[in-house]
Amino acid sequence: MIKITFPDGNVKEFEQGISAYEIAMSISPRLAADVIVATVNGEIYDLDRKINADAQVKLHKWDDIEAKKTFWHSSSHLMAEALEALYPGIKFGIGPAIDNGFYYDIDFGEKTITEADLAKVENKMLELARQKETFTRIDVPKAEAMERFSAKGETYKCELISNLEDGTISFYTNGNFTDLCRGPDLRDSSMIKAI
Repeated sequence: MIKITFPDGNVKEFEQGISAYEIAMSISPRLAADVIVATVNGEIYDLDRKINADAQVKLHKWDDIEAKKTFWHSSSHLMAEALEALYPGIKFGIGPAIDNGFYYDIDFGEKTITEADLAKVENKMLELARQKETFTRIDVPKAEAMERFSAKGETYKCELISNLEDGTISFYTNGNFTDLCRGPDLRDSSMIKAI
């Protein structure tokens, strides 16, 4: 058993390997539906990441900046998936959350998109969001990460990987899109209802 300490000082015991989502469910299904991300011992965790030792845990809902940034970050992944489906062969840089939303650096090569294309991108994003795609984290050795993105011709991602320390690199996959990402991300895309 591990001890989880909440912001109000309450301590509860749980089985080792419990997730923040499962902790929220043990309190209330409504809370679990509203929680977006958690802080575990000062580090932001996505809701399905396992907690294996005693920890201080704070569950974040939309009103918290940690939740908003996670939501926007996952939205950038969804946008990248939509763009890759609509414009095969494009290359991706970074796609972070910012103070009031998100963006993604994208190299369209010879292709150009116009204001008229934005509705098509938005519709594709909403279609993908409705599919309730899970955001799944995997950790791989740096060499494997480099190999994977080299095989896709993702030169910008390879440049980012080469600047990371040796060790494990995390990816997140949603639907047909896999991105170099330290997370956290949403549990699934169904929370994204407006673009």
